[in-house]
Amino acid sequence: MNYLVTGCSRGVGLEICKVLLEQGHCVYGVARSHSDSFSQLEKEYPDCLFFKNVDLSDSDNVRSILFKDFVSNKVILHGFVNNAAIAYDDIVTNLQLSKLQEMYAVNVFTPMLVTKYAIRNMLLHHTKGCIIHISSISVHTGYKGLAMYASSKGALEAFSKNTAREWGALGIRSNVVVPGFMETTMSSTLTQEQKARIYKRTSLKQATDIHSVAEMVAFLLSDKALSITGQNINVDSGTI
Repeated sequence: MNYLVTGCSRGVGLEICKVLLEQGHCVYGVARSHSDSFSQLEKEYPDCLFFKNVDLSDSDNVRSILFKDFVSNKVILHGFVNNAAIAYDDIVTNLQLSKLQEMYAVNVFTPMLVTKYAIRNMLLHHTKGCIIHISSISVHTGYKGLAMYASSKGALEAFSKNTAREWGALGIRSNVVVPGFMETTMSSTLTQEQKARIYKRTSLKQATDIHSVAEMVAFLLSDKALSITGQNINVDSGTI
């Protein structure tokens, strides 16, 4: 199977790539920058892991950048994992339109367009493919300073549910994985005290395991989840 994964070079995206490659799939990875860990993966899977450096804020050119020069119609695409995201953290009274627009370009507009062209690829090849969006627990439980970021992820959740309704008759599924707070680059700006307060709100009293999130993504992409679509799956250490 061939899967397109954005934000592939670190964190959750890197772990998703590892799990899919270990299962024998091919991954077309997209990220703004490379990483040493991703380079190691490329050495381990030279025939099944492909990389393209892309600035996902360039929504206008996503088709030519990704679907003409990288995942062309010659590639039979079985799934798209929308993992890449940037955070705009601040309180609402400090909201700046330019920063909001930049975040929405990466978190919402480009993923919607990539979904469009991924589905077109699936239709061309008569593939019963799957789309997975990575959301955030902040959509469902409030955190100070995350209103703008949560709103972008909430938009994806609504988009996914309606995509599932629209294309389910042709066997194309769309789901959302909703992770809790993880030890990633995005959360690295938080102090240990802030992290401790967040983890105390969970049932397990700990960070969400990145590998657990990646395994859920792989499961939803697989034939084991053929009857699962239009869903938000929480992997959040029991936050909700």
